Amino acid sequence: MSTHFDFSGQTVLVTGGAQGIGRSIVEGFAASGAKVLIADLNLAQAHALVASLQAEGRTAEAIGIDLAAPGAIFSLLARLERLDVLVHNAGYFPLTPFAQITPEVLQRTLAVNLSALFWLTQGALPLFQRQGAGTVLVTSSVTGPRVAFPGLSHYAASKAGVNGFIRSAALELAACNVRVNGVEPGMVRTPAMANLGDEALNARIAQGVPLGRLGEPQDIANAMLFLASERAAYITGQTLIVDGGATLPETQASAPQHP
Repeated sequence: MSTHFDFSGQTVLVTGGAQGIGRSIVEGFAASGAKVLIADLNLAQAHALVASLQAEGRTAEAIGIDLAAPGAIFSLLARLERLDVLVHNAGYFPLTPFAQITPEVLQRTLAVNLSALFWLTQGALPLFQRQGAGTVLVTSSVTGPRVAFPGLSHYAASKAGVNGFIRSAALELAACNVRVNGVEPGMVRTPAMANLGDEALNARIAQGVPLGRLGEPQDIANAMLFLASERAAYITGQTLIVDGGATLPETQASAPQHP
């Protein structure tokens, strides 16, 4: 992966970085010269990605972690000597009809998607303050803040909370020279899309996207790299929608249909 950004000498922590969108984010920062810490529940997959990056001369480290455990998050951040960019990309979203959402499903969804963001940012703050600057980025979603999808009420609620966090944390942490921003992906072609349906459904979804295709993980990674870079130095408390225009039509009937 080529990139026009330079993160040489910087350390970047990416949660959920072993596959899908997270993997592209990791690859983008690594290709830009950063040391990337891949924090993922699937440690074996994270190690495989590290090996692949090291074979290309990149610098990366795999860290196994369950982000639903606040203690594990604080322990991880406490042992770091430097952190420039924190990217909370990990997500939990089992497709579950509203009436079937259990306390366990809701608790884990909120813990991984929203609560972990609080603890990661709190744990990173002393590092940012010591360095005089820092950047927090979050993979949010159009689902919740903008639109709805059947079976994802719990996920939508967590992402709406994420967007509230972004604005409030950006305001409070600006005095520490810490920027907080997010990206709201639309439908992106990742292994996680298997949660939502088969290829036939994916094809129908793509037909309704004004740009005529599903998003690719690199589309989201490119937005993250921009928001972390000096080119976005005056941007904080914002989310960037990357959905191919899918949320633009007022009704589905007004969306373009592609062959």
